[in-house]
Amino acid sequence: MNDQLPGGDLPKTPLFVERALSTLQQFLHVEAISGIVLLVAAAAALLWANSPFAHSYHDLWHLEIPLRLGGFAFVRPLHFWINDALMTIFFLVVGMEIRREIHEGALSRFDQAILPVLAAVGGVVVPALIYLSLNAAPGRSQGWAIPTATDIAFAVGVLALLGKSIPSNVRVFLLALAIIDDIIAVLIIAAFYTSGLDLNGFAVAALGVLIVLGFQWIGFGSASTYVVPGFIVWAGFLMAGVHPTLAGVVLGLITPVRSASPEVVPPVMRVEAALHPWVAYGVMPLFALANAGVGFASTELSGGAQFVTLGVALALCAGKPVGVIGATWLAVRTGWCRLAPGVSWGGVCLIGLLAGIGFTMSIFIAMLAFTDDKLLDAAKLGVLLGSLISVTLGLGWGAEYAQRRRNEAEG
Repeated sequence: MNDQLPGGDLPKTPLFVERALSTLQQFLHVEAISGIVLLVAAAAALLWANSPFAHSYHDLWHLEIPLRLGGFAFVRPLHFWINDALMTIFFLVVGMEIRREIHEGALSRFDQAILPVLAAVGGVVVPALIYLSLNAAPGRSQGWAIPTATDIAFAVGVLALLGKSIPSNVRVFLLALAIIDDIIAVLIIAAFYTSGLDLNGFAVAALGVLIVLGFQWIGFGSASTYVVPGFIVWAGFLMAGVHPTLAGVVLGLITPVRSASPEVVPPVMRVEAALHPWVAYGVMPLFALANAGVGFASTELSGGAQFVTLGVALALCAGKPVGVIGATWLAVRTGWCRLAPGVSWGGVCLIGLLAGIGFTMSIFIAMLAFTDDKLLDAAKLGVLLGSLISVTLGLGWGAEYAQRRRNEAEG
């Protein structure tokens, strides 16, 4: 039996394995509860934006907040600090999730990763085509990527509501699919939603990365040590015209996956475990509160905006399942892959339905895609509707699927 970690020479000791499994269980637990917190935050935003106090909702996010360093002042609205600064921590956790999964998780072996990768690609291509079929007109077509991402927290949260009758391999498949979705979303943001690039900014970001790598080589273990070089990377991305939150992904991907001792949890797992609750219960709900407040009375579904709403909603609740299930069926049918033990086609259908829950990343991409407030509100409304329909369909099918499995177990 091989006692080496994939891609490395760290002994797989019982203590290390126990801690690794504990980290994964904590991740799933936090994501499940986070889905509920996100739902509450989104509902609060909608109620606030449609209440007699709607003006205070919008005024709050436009409040100017300065960052002062000596005689230098960097002034931006509160909305910027949430979406462009705090969300960097969210993307940092995303980057570390990707790094961990590539090193020793569902993406560490080609034969394990290929099926969720193909399923995720299908879940990106089909929704994009559905959206473009309704929004090929200039001004609306740039929103094609909005319905391509899956919200891990909401999807895992809904799956948790279905109980332990859902096989563990179905949960792993969904988690791998959502993480690959995040990878694709990050690549899409970097490739299609950046402004004019400034090479000087990339030089600043590269300097920050080199400082981080130097600190790691020296052996600095305190997370606070990396705050300043991390800020340099963030500022460099902002100067370069690349969305600054992607600095979090870069920093997450270069977080060490090995520790000096086999008895010590690697930095990528330790830092992710420390930050994850803050992101799940703080950053993401605050993002939802700041961005999910669509005023129904003020939203104009005319002049093409109605097709943005319809395109996003339909792409999420129909395009995602069709893309995920269709790509999975094709991969298995052609013999390229096979379903993991315990994963039936009923489970694949459940995964496809839950993949239609977009929310966090979808709203984030919508804000990059549209500067027109009318189209942005229409896109947000489509995300909310599509995700709500996906939750409803997922819970309905999931309850039936879980009951069928219980009956099979008892019979």
